[in-house]
Amino acid sequence: MQQVLWVGIGCKRGTSWQLIDWAIEQAFRENQLSQSAIAGIATIDTKASEVGLVELCCLRNLPLKTFSAQILRSVCVPNPATITDHKVGTPSVAEAAAILAANLTASPFNSTEVLEVKLLLPKQIFQLQGQPRAVTLAVAQASNMSITNC
Repeated sequence: MQQVLWVGIGCKRGTSWQLIDWAIEQAFRENQLSQSAIAGIATIDTKASEVGLVELCCLRNLPLKTFSAQILRSVCVPNPATITDHKVGTPSVAEAAAILAANLTASPFNSTEVLEVKLLLPKQIFQLQGQPRAVTLAVAQASNMSITNC
């Protein structure tokens, strides 16, 4: 199966790889998406060394793409959050990171193709009962669409 899905993740410092992994499993099961299609994980650059994210990417053999708050802020998303903007400097981490990663890793653009990035799964928040941490997750896919002249 082709790896075309990028999972955007937002989480607090100290979130375990197990919680992030569980959130991905839940989201993909509930939305009938194949985990084997995951191309990588994307998040804000301040999470580049977040242990849970790094461990998950290592265990799943996935790249971790990170983006600055300034770049994430430039992405139009369906579910911006004021609280996220105040805390990290951008109204979206999960949705914006997923969209950017999918956009940047699509097939090379040429004159007969238009890049279309689709947010397959808008942000969802996952938390295990009795656990203090939560994971915000979104999934985006990029595809090239041929342009035909009639």
